[in-house]
Amino acid sequence: MANAHVTVHTEAGIDRIEPELHGHFAEHLGRCIYDGIYTDDSVEAEGFREDVVDLLEDLEMPVLRWPGGCFADDYQWEDGVGPVEERPRRRNLFWGQGREMVPEESNRFGTDEFLGLCERLGTDPYLAVNVGSGDPQEATDWVEYCNYDGDTELADRRRENGHEDPYGVRYWGIGNENWGCGGNMGPEQYAGEYRQFATYIGSMDGQLLDDGLELIGCGFSNHEWNRRFMEDMVDGIWLSDLQMDHLTLHHYYGRTMSILDGDDDDYDQFLAGALALDDHVERIAGTIEATASTENVGVIVDEWGAWHTEADPATGLEQPGTVLDALSAAAVLDIFNDHADVMTMSNIAQTVNVLQCLVETQGDDAFARPTYRVYDLYAPHKGNEAVTTSIDTPTREVDDGELPLVGASASVDDDGEVYVTATNLDTRAAHTVEFTVEDTTADDVEASVLFEGQDADLVVDADNAEEFTADDLDVSVDGDGTVTAELEPGTVAGIAVE
Repeated sequence: MANAHVTVHTEAGIDRIEPELHGHFAEHLGRCIYDGIYTDDSVEAEGFREDVVDLLEDLEMPVLRWPGGCFADDYQWEDGVGPVEERPRRRNLFWGQGREMVPEESNRFGTDEFLGLCERLGTDPYLAVNVGSGDPQEATDWVEYCNYDGDTELADRRRENGHEDPYGVRYWGIGNENWGCGGNMGPEQYAGEYRQFATYIGSMDGQLLDDGLELIGCGFSNHEWNRRFMEDMVDGIWLSDLQMDHLTLHHYYGRTMSILDGDDDDYDQFLAGALALDDHVERIAGTIEATASTENVGVIVDEWGAWHTEADPATGLEQPGTVLDALSAAAVLDIFNDHADVMTMSNIAQTVNVLQCLVETQGDDAFARPTYRVYDLYAPHKGNEAVTTSIDTPTREVDDGELPLVGASASVDDDGEVYVTATNLDTRAAHTVEFTVEDTTADDVEASVLFEGQDADLVVDADNAEEFTADDLDVSVDGDGTVTAELEPGTVAGIAVE
């Protein structure tokens, strides 16, 4: 007998699920760039690790954010262009390279390498400019170098460095965590800095460039800070002059838990921390709506994911890749689907080797982590119309709140096929879930499941990575089109219904 029920309201559309909600993030930190994405050992591949690139190509990532993170607000982009042997070695003020976290940056991987990688992957680049220690001219010069096709020194320098045509970078972040490592700014101070940078960068649109830049403001999980920032931004200016297309926040969870030493109670608290992002998205969207409009300014969560005690700054922020982390990613992606009307992008932290990465390298091996498998399972949602789901689920008390033990989201494609993703967030027990998809007879149902029979703390490595791929899920369909599935503890399901 079912103890959880999911109703998919196919006519209650939310909005298009932008593919960019499945975006990623790469920073000059630990082994993310060097020994992750890039290495001098692959001369024939222009420095890229081909095994890593192959995995990222299969992922079909829509957008990749770079160079940070805190690293961005002490980064001078001109250090990383031109002949590699002539590039200066600089400090890495906030992080470091390798597991040893050497606080130096070789600049072997710079703008042209990153944008070349994006071209190979077919992904949109998202560049974060240096607001903390930089200035508007440095930022505007970077836009000119990347995007201008005229006859200037910077455009010619790009050509000399091997790229004749402009890169056409669309997404430009005005700083990173400027309330913290990006300058410890108050909201009004950052609003002033933002307006100054956006004035110069934004003035390129329609002058040197076609109107194609999208400027991204740096928000905070402190929503009073966001309110004051947005009120200062709109005070005394016309809305059309806001020059901001998106506002961000960051959300990490699990900071006090060891992924290997935790117990079931810890897992519940961890998953509740992931689900807290739902409230953050609603609150920042409310702030935007109260001061501007979510039709003009979208919400981006451009850093998010699990951050456990194993991810120590002294060891490159590496932590084991487990089923539990992947389960949390599924829960977050469901949140993004449910907020498709206000969200325009997200970027999980980080792409390779660092924090909740999707790809890990061990020596000559590169392999997909369980979170990678979740992104595969959720890929059919991209570009679909998100629709409302009603969920009747058992819960468990966690601190001052309750953890819903079953979660779900759904979308409809152009042909009317419905795709439902469901998570059993209970790592202790199975749950039988009934899915009622309105306005369908469920004549054709295909279902798959991740992590069946695998413990929440099971760690991926080069030898067992293929064991985390999806299996077929047995479902039953009754006469009125209700689909029933047994979800084992800590599993994620994808169900396509026609």
